[in-house]
Amino acid sequence: MAEKDLLKDRPFLMLLLGRFLAIMASVAAPSAVAFGVLASPGGTPTRLSIVMACESVPMLAFMLAGGVVADRYRRNRVIVVGLALSASSFTMIGIILVSGWLPWWASGICAAAAGIGLSIMNPALAGIVPQLVAAKDLHAANNLIGLVRNTARILGVMVAGVLVAAVGGGRTLIACGAAFVIAAVPFALLSIRVPRGGPREANSFVRDLRDGWKEFTKREWLWVVVLQSSLHFMAYEAAVGVIGPALANAELGGAKPWSWIVACESAGMFAGVLVAMKWKPRRTILAGVLATALTMPTPFILLGVGAPVVMVMGAMVLNGMGMSMIAVLWATTVQVKVPSHALSRVSAYDALGSNLMAPAGLLLAGPAIAVLGTRGAILASGGMLLVVTLFSLLSRDVRVVRVEPNEKTEQEVRATVSVDAERDD
Repeated sequence: MAEKDLLKDRPFLMLLLGRFLAIMASVAAPSAVAFGVLASPGGTPTRLSIVMACESVPMLAFMLAGGVVADRYRRNRVIVVGLALSASSFTMIGIILVSGWLPWWASGICAAAAGIGLSIMNPALAGIVPQLVAAKDLHAANNLIGLVRNTARILGVMVAGVLVAAVGGGRTLIACGAAFVIAAVPFALLSIRVPRGGPREANSFVRDLRDGWKEFTKREWLWVVVLQSSLHFMAYEAAVGVIGPALANAELGGAKPWSWIVACESAGMFAGVLVAMKWKPRRTILAGVLATALTMPTPFILLGVGAPVVMVMGAMVLNGMGMSMIAVLWATTVQVKVPSHALSRVSAYDALGSNLMAPAGLLLAGPAIAVLGTRGAILASGGMLLVVTLFSLLSRDVRVVRVEPNEKTEQEVRATVSVDAERDD
């Protein structure tokens, strides 16, 4: 089934609609929180950082719990619960900001609840796709999901900017809450269409976590690439979040050229999805790792050696393309190779591991600039990205794991065996 045929499939179309609205709201909300808090009486960067930390820390802390919940219950219902929690939390923060009554402890609690809502929702979103789409169509499905995700992220930033300027951060957050509620409707309507994630045995929470860890660690390609991603994001967040802006401010002319560079990455993400629609390598992980090695370090190395901004922008387009392609190949491989009943837990370990070192990158970026200078620091980030990627190729599993065109998911294999057994009876 091609991408255009999937768009005629009502359950999958409902999934895309729900994801689009949820991603737009989740991207717009942090901007609204930031500007809303700073514009409020007593709002300072320090208080803003506390509120933002109250969201991000629980989101990471409860990620594994979200994976267990999503593997135990109907994933569409888990998503609805996560969206409802996010909606109520951001709406409450918006009401607090609009009212002018700003108890910081209440804002922190609401932000923490929003983070927990996102941590519940994301593993279920990762696990629900192969329950709606056959294995042979997963590549096409993940292409469309990537296209929707990139579009929603860009629109979310744009809409947040317009709304915050027009009506303020508080009212924008109330609108985000409404968007989360609307996003829950398509997932709620999937309740009769989406089967349970797997057999629901009376296991303890800890045992479910342990079983998910076993599924995660027994696939060498899986944990090696997650380890690579963790170190990648550490270097990437340092380069994009701190070192790059510092270099642009000191040598490139400020925020404007840096915004062009970052925008080129978004453009590359769109192009990468279009390329992935046609490029379907069988050695998916090897192809994705090589694409990362060739594209991600390049713009930062070019910045470090003083290349013209136009060259950096071109490299950033390629970087965005590589990121989109590895996202599609990775999602398809995990969905095919990991049993459905453990997919959300494995996805939770994946997300937690991949993002674990990102805060360290932001913390280390400042000292790196002090020791190496901006050019030296961004060169170090680019070099680290390259070395880490090449190091992952030492794993034979990374080099040889394959997804065949007609390969079935574990759920499809089990269904086929069950039908054959009924026929034998």
